[in-house]
Amino acid sequence: MENRIISLFQRKDKNILSVYFTAGYPNLNDTQAIISQLELNGADLIEIGMPFSDPVADGLVIQKSSEIALKNGMTIHLLFQQLKEIRKSVSIPLILMGYLNPVMQYGIENFCKQCSETGIDGTIIPDLPLEIYEAEYKVYFEKNSLSNIFLITPQTPEERIRKIDACSNGFIYMVSSSSTTGAKESVGNEQITYFERIQKMELNTKRLIGFGISDKASFERASNYANGAIIGSAFITALSGEPSLERNVLTFMQKFQ
Repeated sequence: MENRIISLFQRKDKNILSVYFTAGYPNLNDTQAIISQLELNGADLIEIGMPFSDPVADGLVIQKSSEIALKNGMTIHLLFQQLKEIRKSVSIPLILMGYLNPVMQYGIENFCKQCSETGIDGTIIPDLPLEIYEAEYKVYFEKNSLSNIFLITPQTPEERIRKIDACSNGFIYMVSSSSTTGAKESVGNEQITYFERIQKMELNTKRLIGFGISDKASFERASNYANGAIIGSAFITALSGEPSLERNVLTFMQKFQ
């Protein structure tokens, strides 16, 4: 089975724009419309956040969107329902991102099967340790042609990065700083030193940079050191305003053209 993430990186090597949003935000049934509008307006890859009540790695904007999505009634089960027809109209890679607890409650084997049946290409589960993934869950991901994307930070030792590189089949998510997500930071000299260090390692796996990417300047700067970058908090902020979902997505994405 073709994995769209791998195909994307084979087709496009630079300036890959990945956009994150929280499923069920701003409204419960916005998920499909947001995905369609993002593809229409030039996103290369979409990360769909599965809201969780204790999102420890996320900044205030994503925490708040998660809180609202849960109040709206979003669950993993409902998300799969919402996405069951998505592949009739959307062709770019889709990733589900969230924490291990709700996925465990859903059942990992069942979750991977549902991802495959729905047309999801990969997952990002920040609190799933590499060792547990390899020992217990890798078999289910591989059986369902799912890429599981691991994160590295400026503090990740080289030996571990090499191990993640050897185990990865989608891309590596480079967290730009050791703080939580959020559009408040720009890409500064400290980040550049880290990006250059990783670049010199000549890893086999493609890399996308996330955390603190909020506009064209920070996107382009990050893309000089990786295959592209991920935008989350800035997009979620843009979603919440007037006049309409379509207009908000269009206006936001035009900044990156």
